[in-house]
Amino acid sequence: MVKQKAPRNKTIELSPREVSAYAKQAVKLKQKTSINELENKIIFQDSFKALKYIPDNSVDLIVVDPPYNLTKIFGTTKFKECGLDDYKKWFSQWLKQCYRILKQNGTIYICSDWKTSIAIPEIACKYFTLQNRISWEREKGRGAKNNWKNCLEDIWFFTKSNEYTFNLDSVKVQRNVLAPYRDTNGKPKDWVENGDAKLRYTYPSNIWTDISIPFWSMPENTSHPTQKPEKLIAKLILASSNEEDIVFDPFLGSGTTAVTAKKLNRKFLGIEREKEYVALGLKRLEMAEQNKRIQGFEGGIFKIRNSQV
Repeated sequence: MVKQKAPRNKTIELSPREVSAYAKQAVKLKQKTSINELENKIIFQDSFKALKYIPDNSVDLIVVDPPYNLTKIFGTTKFKECGLDDYKKWFSQWLKQCYRILKQNGTIYICSDWKTSIAIPEIACKYFTLQNRISWEREKGRGAKNNWKNCLEDIWFFTKSNEYTFNLDSVKVQRNVLAPYRDTNGKPKDWVENGDAKLRYTYPSNIWTDISIPFWSMPENTSHPTQKPEKLIAKLILASSNEEDIVFDPFLGSGTTAVTAKKLNRKFLGIEREKEYVALGLKRLEMAEQNKRIQGFEGGIFKIRNSQV
């Protein structure tokens, strides 16, 4: 008996035949390749093998969600928790390649959990300039009886130099105005009226509480155990790249960075070693040809979580 999905379950699933068919569309690198040949490609390969073939100073933005220092199974691969010093060595091996690949005015965002986060500045500051640390609420997950519920993750914001892209107006935050002051002429002071709503567009902070982790009723949901939301990645891409820039992810997973870049009219490049995740990424890119919607981002505005405003 084949188990039927619930009507509202939108999780993307592929048959073994589909996995093989999609995975054949990916590329493998055996020599240095020009960035023009790599644009809008998924590389089906281990990152440590593929990174050395990507040319110097070739990408504008790197968004990387590496395995955290936790024991976790990713498809057929098991990443095992190790001592912090060993994790730092592993981390530095691929990060120095990212430094080589990133353009001089480029940006790199590095995702981490609370435990791994303590090591990131120590490693990355050897290569990059630290600009900020974003903390976002990961509301999904169970609580613990003898500890605080873990619902915090970090994204470290580094640049290669002090000249870099930051598109403030693309990521301003929409807020409801609780005290709608008017000037002497009766016009809204630092806010706008939108029907019955009174709204202000404010500077974004480094604390984000509007993110929902993909779950079964969201069209972007896959079987990947640590999938990041498109809305989360969209903020990074809009802030730190321009249309037609190249966005690179060396640990692509089920394709979120590539898919979000495509939806936002950027070029993309990603590396992933797991066949199933490569196939899911390519399927999602195909779906993005027909539907560029990013859940929680509408009309150029990032919506407050669980709100219709």
